[in-house]
Amino acid sequence: MTRKAAVVESYAHLWEDDMLRHRWVLWNTVGETLVFDREINCPVDIGGEPVLQEVLRRMREAGVPETDDYPGRPCA
Repeated sequence: MTRKAAVVESYAHLWEDDMLRHRWVLWNTVGETLVFDREINCPVDIGGEPVLQEVLRRMREAGVPETDDYPGRPCA
């Protein structure tokens, strides 16, 4: 397994966990698409553009919700 493949697989919980599937959302901001964690109410740090693109592809393929609107709760 290549290093990139291993890094991508380390994020597999974002698209494989049926119990928590709606915890994460793909959020389309003005300039980029982010993986947003609704539980902690902030974006998930995905290292590097090639890894991010593969994570996004797999999440979309798995049917993870995607939105242009802020997917979190209001910040205090």
